[in-house]
Amino acid sequence: MPKKKNQPQTLSSVRNALLILKSFSTFEPTKKVSELAESLGLAKSTVSRLLSTLASEGFVIKDPKTNAYRLGLPVLTLGGIVTNNLEIHKESAPVLSKLVNDTGETAHVAIMDGLDTIYIHKEECHHPVRILTHVGRRNPSYCTSSGKVLLAFSEKHIVEEVINKGLVSYTENSITDPDQLRQELHMIREKGYAISTEELTEGTKSVAAPIRDYKGKVVSAITVVGPVQRLKNNKIPDVAKKVIEAGKEASERMGYDERYFKRL
Repeated sequence: MPKKKNQPQTLSSVRNALLILKSFSTFEPTKKVSELAESLGLAKSTVSRLLSTLASEGFVIKDPKTNAYRLGLPVLTLGGIVTNNLEIHKESAPVLSKLVNDTGETAHVAIMDGLDTIYIHKEECHHPVRILTHVGRRNPSYCTSSGKVLLAFSEKHIVEEVINKGLVSYTENSITDPDQLRQELHMIREKGYAISTEELTEGTKSVAAPIRDYKGKVVSAITVVGPVQRLKNNKIPDVAKKVIEAGKEASERMGYDERYFKRL
């Protein structure tokens, strides 16, 4: 029998298994069968079978005491393969190290994935008090400095999609007004950097700048993050200058030539 045109040739079981894996997050590191079934709209028996299959390959691990599942090490291995083969991951490593030394705070490189941002590289600071972050963490783009930088240099329809999805309030400082977000993104394009003060997590402040590829397109953001007690307002101009310089250095490593684009 001939295949129907435009019919997606996908396996629902594979798709559902992937949806299960994507359901785990920093905020919800463990999941039970009933929780997954409800959130994904699947039968408990289906979720249970898929989890058993994933567990047999080590992709999830079941806690015998709570019957809750968590991600297994193979997921970490695959994630490492992805990040280590990203050009920006390789080129930004020495830049991040220098930025941490210059600012004394933890530095990241983030990219857009869908409407969110994901940290793909991290260099930890040496302070005993640190902000809890990790490579692979997914954040809403409109309330982090790296996300706002990426949105500021994205196509307009991306910004509108973020707004239409809903600007959820995570703290009292979260931007929930569409016009306020549009105005801030305009200012970020003018200044060349973004600041986020307790917009996603209380007690946290970050500063980010864009990283461009050889075509001049903003492909990622470099950011410094730390406690508000250390990243005080009087320090921000100096920190922003260093973050912008780091973004330019990383861009040059990606093949970007600012002189060429200024001549255009």
